[in-house]
Amino acid sequence: MAKQVFTSFDEIDQRLTILKLQREIDKEQLRLHFNRTKANFYPTNLLGGVSGIAQKLIISFVAKKILKRFS
Repeated sequence: MAKQVFTSFDEIDQRLTILKLQREIDKEQLRLHFNRTKANFYPTNLLGGVSGIAQKLIISFVAKKILKRFS
């Protein structure tokens, strides 16, 4: 990385402000990615959402009824 040369304290302050804002942006992006990842691991999302759960319950109910008739 090239060494940056500053000619005034204003330039240093401006650069520090930019770095601080970049750090805040990176923190928010990390929070966003973490929350999205956490949401992806909710049980309803893992099973295909609420409609997916309802479909699985209905299919298993119907399958049990059919198996009982043939038993």
